[in-house]
Amino acid sequence: MLTRDELTRYKRQIAVFGEEGQLKLKQARVFLAGAGGLGSTIATYLAVAGIGRLRIADNDVVALDNLNRQILHWDSDVGRRKPESAAAKLRSLNADIEVEIVPETIHEDNVAEMVAGLDMIVDGMDNFEARYVLNRVALARQIPFFHGAIHGFYGQATTIIPGKTACLRCIFPEAPPTVAPPVVGVTAGVIGCVQATEVLKYVLGMGQLLENRLLMWDGLGCRLDEVPLEKNPDCKDCGQEGG
Repeated sequence: MLTRDELTRYKRQIAVFGEEGQLKLKQARVFLAGAGGLGSTIATYLAVAGIGRLRIADNDVVALDNLNRQILHWDSDVGRRKPESAAAKLRSLNADIEVEIVPETIHEDNVAEMVAGLDMIVDGMDNFEARYVLNRVALARQIPFFHGAIHGFYGQATTIIPGKTACLRCIFPEAPPTVAPPVVGVTAGVIGCVQATEVLKYVLGMGQLLENRLLMWDGLGCRLDEVPLEKNPDCKDCGQEGG
């Protein structure tokens, strides 16, 4: 049930999808991998939309060179654990939601416990090895995985529904070289907002998700393009070999 304050806080979006939709958001439980550039944008907009439970995993600390894009972290947070810094801001933005933090690195041995009890996984990572781990646990748990990645003025996003769409390994069979990508903060904002929008649409059951479509953002040309995707029957994560 929505409280009187919640009805007031969310009245502009309740006008779009009704009290029933807002209650769905309140009951939603989201795992966010990463509290950096993408994670900051994703978390901010999920929090103010009223996602009821948000669990954030990150084992990094805030550095000065994060601040051009990681909008949940401020100068005073340099040296602080990122999930702690992010959680403090999110609780200030919306005291009605539950924010949990997991100050750990995501790997095969702990990811199942990290996502336990949650409904979906959102990718705020900056490396594909961690993304593949998240992809596999999403497939195992049969929960959606909302992918996003950025590089300079360019970004991409897709929504992976186990059993229905191509998985991350279908799309990217091999990880690209591990490097620290150049990042312009506004690109994290664009792609993070796309991912947050996909989460809201999924919870609300509205619109057309980015299923089997890779959205490509070109910030320099201010263009959006799409690449159609297909499941790979021989994918080692979701195909015959991977189950």
